[in-house]
Amino acid sequence: MGDFDSEAWLARNPEIGNLRAAIFDLNGVLRGKRLPCNQLKKAVNGGIRMPLSSANLDIWGRDIANSKWVFETGDSDGGCFWTGRGPLPMPWTEQTTALVPLSLMDNDGKPFAGDARNALGMILDRFAVLDLHPVVGFEMEFYLADPQGGNDGQPDAPASPLTGAKPIRDGALAIDEVNDHDSLINEIYAACKLQMIEADTTISEAGLGQFEINLVHSRDAMKAADDAAFFKQIAKGVARKYGLAASFMAKPYADRPGNGMHLHISLLDGKGKNVFDDGSDGGSPILGHALAGALAGLADSMLIFAPHQNSYRRFAIESHAPMAVCWGYENRTAALRVPLGPPSQRRVEHRVSGADANPYLVLAAILGAILTGLEDQKPPPPPITSSSYALDLPTLPSSWDDAINHFTNSAVISRILPETLRVMLIGCKIQELQRFSGDISPFEYHSYLDQV
Repeated sequence: MGDFDSEAWLARNPEIGNLRAAIFDLNGVLRGKRLPCNQLKKAVNGGIRMPLSSANLDIWGRDIANSKWVFETGDSDGGCFWTGRGPLPMPWTEQTTALVPLSLMDNDGKPFAGDARNALGMILDRFAVLDLHPVVGFEMEFYLADPQGGNDGQPDAPASPLTGAKPIRDGALAIDEVNDHDSLINEIYAACKLQMIEADTTISEAGLGQFEINLVHSRDAMKAADDAAFFKQIAKGVARKYGLAASFMAKPYADRPGNGMHLHISLLDGKGKNVFDDGSDGGSPILGHALAGALAGLADSMLIFAPHQNSYRRFAIESHAPMAVCWGYENRTAALRVPLGPPSQRRVEHRVSGADANPYLVLAAILGAILTGLEDQKPPPPPITSSSYALDLPTLPSSWDDAINHFTNSAVISRILPETLRVMLIGCKIQELQRFSGDISPFEYHSYLDQV
């Protein structure tokens, strides 16, 4: 990073008018500063400072009440180190800007443990000690929506830019749906290329206006998480240019499928061999240990996989969103799916997380649980061979407060995530839950105001 020539980069990119120096908070929201271009050298050399509490704002951008990282410490600043990625052009802004991705550090120069990206880095360091290297691929689902909404005031599916007609049918794998929004999708791909994100297949998903774009598997797990976080910003930014919203809400519509964020994970040894592959269809004993660890961490990690009030609307019978702690070969009703095919490609597809989750935290929780499985070397339960919805299985937390309780009291989570991050996330989610619990919806008034 010390060899980066900021003046040369600006000379090669004269279209860049200003910069954004930012971190991702625990909710996956960008927090940072707008800088003139002449501050690029300062940004990449650790000259930017931000409050450590900026990693721990609630979804409305408010400080967490009684947090020791606010008034107890004088809301002190920490340092910000450049992640080495970028600067990343953001061509959807009125004047093209560039993002300088940062992570927080303590004033002693160590990575701040309340930063989600740093927490993932700690997990990856533990894998490196074992000479194991995760390969990760994200699948990103989102809705394109008309923010002006329909007659009920909710966002609506966008009209076709080609015909002006509103879609009237679900679009699973519908090429026409992709063609209708080809210009927007092309701009997403172009921005991904500028940001060194390898975007792969696009499909029209099952919901009206729903799409899935897969990101190419990466042998650099941190880059994979970066790519997923940046992709969400790209999709939202490009959609705004077209007067639309790209929504990664887990369940933006009650009557349409939810948005998932599935992860495909394998492990390579120091020689580049997939340790989940032993030449058999079933996979190696190491795959079994990884599955056992991932299953053991599912329920307690639910606060990370489903971090918001809306997240729990996604989990319903026969919704393709898993509701039970289980795994299976080629079974999309299972929380953990092991795809078949060539043994060299043996991997785990983790299907629990919603698209609304923070990619850094999701990957840290999954890999951390896998790591505990490798340490404990326990076998997994038998794979399911039918629909998980019809079986009597241990269930995942079905509500936000239950997920908070599981996370708070978890011995598994304490093995995975640093205490600072755990305390911050619990405080944030309790505050958000209390705010939602105190809200009276229009529907509640309509149902009860003069009826009871």
